Amino acid sequence: MLQDVGDEQQAVEPGCVFCRIVTGSLPSRKVYEDEQVLAFHDVTPVAKVHVLVIPKEHVTRLEEADEADDAMLGHIVRIASQVAGKLGISDGGYRLAINQGADAGQVLDHLHVHVMGGQVLYPLGETSTGTEG
Repeated sequence: MLQDVGDEQQAVEPGCVFCRIVTGSLPSRKVYEDEQVLAFHDVTPVAKVHVLVIPKEHVTRLEEADEADDAMLGHIVRIASQVAGKLGISDGGYRLAINQGADAGQVLDHLHVHVMGGQVLYPLGETSTGTEG
């Protein structure tokens, strides 16, 4: 399905939770938005600061991206860094994570980057409840 966004159209999947957030049919606590991406607070945070940065166009996994998506992928990472600065976690450090597939913990089939920080994060592979420190 195509969704009008200003003078452009973007591909969205009607059943996708993140696409519904992009179209405004589901609420979110937005941190940043432009023509390509949307950043909002995760509803189930695993750190004191936990924001998701998503492309507005529906992309399920990195494997679906091609050379035409290189600029968008770079933009997502740059915006994730800016979000970390905006939320005051750059100086102490933050983690960016992209889970790909069920074995890696991808729950929603829409590409997204987790921006996590605001506390000392557990080393990769260990579990945090998001309430420590």
